[in-house]
Amino acid sequence: MSRKQVHLAAHFPGVNNTTVWADPRSGSQIDFASFTHLARTAERGKFDFFFLAEGLRLRELKGRIHDLDVVGRPESLTVLSALAAVTHRLGLAGTVNATFNEPYELARRLSTLDHLSGGRAAWNVVTTSDAFTGENFRRGGYLDRADRYERAAEFVRLSRELWDSWQPDAILGDQAAGRFLGQDDAIGTVGHQGAHFSVEGRFTLPRSPQGHPVIIQAGDSAEGREFAAATADVIFTGHGSLEDGKRFYADVKGRLARYGRQPHQLKIMPGVTFALGDTEEEAAANAAAIRRQQVGPQTAIAFLEQVWGRDMSAFDPEGPLPDLEPDLSDGLSQGRVAIKDRAAVAAKWRALAGEKGLSIRELVIEVTGRQTFVGTPATVARLIDEHVQAGAADGFILVPHLTPGGLDEFVDQVVPLLQERGAFRTDYTGTTLREHLELA
Repeated sequence: MSRKQVHLAAHFPGVNNTTVWADPRSGSQIDFASFTHLARTAERGKFDFFFLAEGLRLRELKGRIHDLDVVGRPESLTVLSALAAVTHRLGLAGTVNATFNEPYELARRLSTLDHLSGGRAAWNVVTTSDAFTGENFRRGGYLDRADRYERAAEFVRLSRELWDSWQPDAILGDQAAGRFLGQDDAIGTVGHQGAHFSVEGRFTLPRSPQGHPVIIQAGDSAEGREFAAATADVIFTGHGSLEDGKRFYADVKGRLARYGRQPHQLKIMPGVTFALGDTEEEAAANAAAIRRQQVGPQTAIAFLEQVWGRDMSAFDPEGPLPDLEPDLSDGLSQGRVAIKDRAAVAAKWRALAGEKGLSIRELVIEVTGRQTFVGTPATVARLIDEHVQAGAADGFILVPHLTPGGLDEFVDQVVPLLQERGAFRTDYTGTTLREHLELA
């Protein structure tokens, strides 16, 4: 039996507390040089793709812009189109919201990126029912959870119909005859009348080198898992531990058969972090230092306020958890993913703080700031390989804690060891993202 190959992707560190701002090596989040550095590092490491998140509104805490958001949030596809010109094989994946876009227009933008890059585009499909974000759009945030996935599923089906509407021989390119397009029936008319969209007409672009962009999905709910099983090529998940990963992997792969799909047709790639060192002890110390940088005093209080729903600014982040019950009304945070059952989360946090004698900041570090893979480069390479061979993942999306050089150490020290193990490519064998991911 041949060894399963590890798939790797690079996530540009987004606007959140996992990015360490105070480190002297930390650079701009919007300067194109930062995007270029990380993308070229990923391509040097023979990664499958480069991944950008999306933010449609600056988040708020207690009615004020959250301090981590003031850096700004560039639009993903614009950045990726520019990166297409300075990379050659690396896939280019962008998060674009299916709730606040229209299929015909977005399908054109994604197809354009796929053509510009020679077949390297991917779309991470996300949804939202958040009325706070919806205030920036005509529709507002009226969609409930079930409706947003229904809309997203129709959105993806219609996009694929548009991408597939040109036959492979639609462009003849007969210069002598002055004829550049085939017969009308080679460029199909798309007539779609659905619950959410109505489209009537011909698409403006031929099929791209990889057919159409790779579809990525990131939902972890039951609806999200089912949506991924039905429509996605890749699923981006937070299940990075071995046992959690194996359960998630088995659950999602087990859903594919009802849609006529095989396990290899959906790649499961958790988002993970890492901390390296020359010894195991040095790596553990580096991980602990990163966690303290990621969760400073102000961030610790902000996390506490999101769960408790109260202004906690009067409390010392280095002191004990206050003896206050959470306010379970609307909460203080806007634009973030809502925390389910805040009362249960608060009870769990209180029990953990009492059991371990943790301060507020130590508690938040314990529950939020944890590196997935910690150790020497050899240890991290072994752990990554073991997760994939054990059926806990098909690969990983690496989220470095520094912008833009946070991936350099991994590419220089871990990737060669994965290659030595026979678990990772030494060079690209194809030109399109679908070829990198071993997808049809």
